[in-house]
Amino acid sequence: MNLSYRLYYVFLRNLTSYKRFVLPTLIVSLGQPLFYLITFGIGMGAYMGYFGGKPYLYFLVPGVLVSSVMLSSSFECLYGTFVKIVHEHLYDSLIATPVSAEDAVAGDIAWGAFRGLISGVLMLIVAGCMGIFPASIANVLVLLVLMVFIGILFSSLAMIITSMAPHFDFFNYYTELFLTPMLFFSGVFFPLDHFPGWMKVFAQVLPLTHAVEVSRAAFAGEVSMKLAPHFLYLILVEIAAFCIGVKMMKKRVVK
Repeated sequence: MNLSYRLYYVFLRNLTSYKRFVLPTLIVSLGQPLFYLITFGIGMGAYMGYFGGKPYLYFLVPGVLVSSVMLSSSFECLYGTFVKIVHEHLYDSLIATPVSAEDAVAGDIAWGAFRGLISGVLMLIVAGCMGIFPASIANVLVLLVLMVFIGILFSSLAMIITSMAPHFDFFNYYTELFLTPMLFFSGVFFPLDHFPGWMKVFAQVLPLTHAVEVSRAAFAGEVSMKLAPHFLYLILVEIAAFCIGVKMMKKRVVK
């Protein structure tokens, strides 16, 4: 894989472009997760009682936080990258310079992860305003590392889909058949304890399940070596998705 420091220039180009639209994109990034917190956490939470001795909102926030990272990084590398390839022909311009196709794709994956990190930090701030904080500063650092992992993972997965997409409608299959079900089968909104056995096994295959476990532990102050398998699973899937995503996107870009 021909990666170099030049992927930084691709990231920097995206950052420069992003500055022109920073306010509306921040509002959009907050929209859906904030909707979940208000409707599920405050509205439905009033009828659900306590989870583990705490209000339902304490259970909901860690899952919504990591799901917001997942959605932001995914959409950036789905729709955003597709526009750059098909409509702006930006990739054609990039690979005409010393930037390689791998650098261009990796730079966009890094950018998608950064967009996810922004969304996660915003949700962390909103949660703090609602009185829900991670257990300690050290746990905040764990959450930030987790957000970076999730961002790279789902940006890479999105790149795989974008490499095959003939048009925008193609992304509906990925969002409706993969991302949306993952929100409901990864323990974001309710515990997995009472799921059938086969469904629990299925949930453990989903990367968001492991991210939710780590996030919830960080908020509860239960970070320990027991979380190592969750991080290991995320890293292994992330490496595989990154390598496949870069390779498949290179085939699409270099003709």
